[in-house]
Amino acid sequence: MAPASPASSRRLEAGGSVLELGQRPWLMGIVNASPDSFSDAGRHPALEDQLRLARKLCEAGADMLDIGGESASTLRPPVGAEEECERVVPLIEKAVAEFGAIVSVDTYKPEVARAAIAAGASIVNDVSGLRDLELARVCARSGAALVLMHTRAAPRQRLQDPDLYGDIVEEVLDFLRGRMQLALEAGVAREQLIVDPGPDFAKTPAQSVDLLARVERLHELGRPLLMAISRKDFIGALTDRPPSQRLAGTLAALAHGLDAGASIFRVHDVAAASDYLRVRAALSGACPPARDLALGEDLRHEGAGRR
Repeated sequence: MAPASPASSRRLEAGGSVLELGQRPWLMGIVNASPDSFSDAGRHPALEDQLRLARKLCEAGADMLDIGGESASTLRPPVGAEEECERVVPLIEKAVAEFGAIVSVDTYKPEVARAAIAAGASIVNDVSGLRDLELARVCARSGAALVLMHTRAAPRQRLQDPDLYGDIVEEVLDFLRGRMQLALEAGVAREQLIVDPGPDFAKTPAQSVDLLARVERLHELGRPLLMAISRKDFIGALTDRPPSQRLAGTLAALAHGLDAGASIFRVHDVAAASDYLRVRAALSGACPPARDLALGEDLRHEGAGRR
């Protein structure tokens, strides 16, 4: 594969739209339409609850939503394609129609991807590492963008082998190059592809840290880099905290990803991530504030305002 130019590596074709990435980080808010999510334990069981969360994430600063109907947890049986469609399709339809969300569907099943795209999704987030080539054909026919993620494990299988890799970065690069080539041969345009290093997937916490420490190497692939770092196991291992208490660690991983030039960040806590990005941009000079910037009186003291 010939390398893409820096300009083309930021251009993403997604379902008939062109997204120009790279000028600023994009936040992908997570909406789990599954009752057994590892991170929120089914806190939003009904469609209206999920739609309310989706709207809240967009209002908080999410540029796109990642909607999934099957947990990645290995402690639950797999969900059939029909049931997964029943979970995600109505939510996608409403999120697109009611507030114009850009939607990614988190699935490795071609039938689900096909139905989600028909409902308005424009990105397919495949955490299987393109085990089913039909998924690429679905994206080729529809024009939807495709996230290619590194993993050595089948979906819903946990693989924790400290001796699995030699140089994990070279392994990930070789794997993703191969999957990109398969997608291109299936008819997917290069501009439809996004790459994801897959932290935690078939990786021990130490392996994830080693990979992410050198994640800028993935720019050699010439495609936008998605960092799915929110509440991950490697953060829990480093901080000794459960998923709900990993926000500080997630923001540290977000900062590292920004320094490494990632384009999209998949996060649960969109409001906190958006605040972090706003303050960082102001202090770095990337987005200096207006001279009349001031704090409202209702926010000067805790309990007196909105927070």
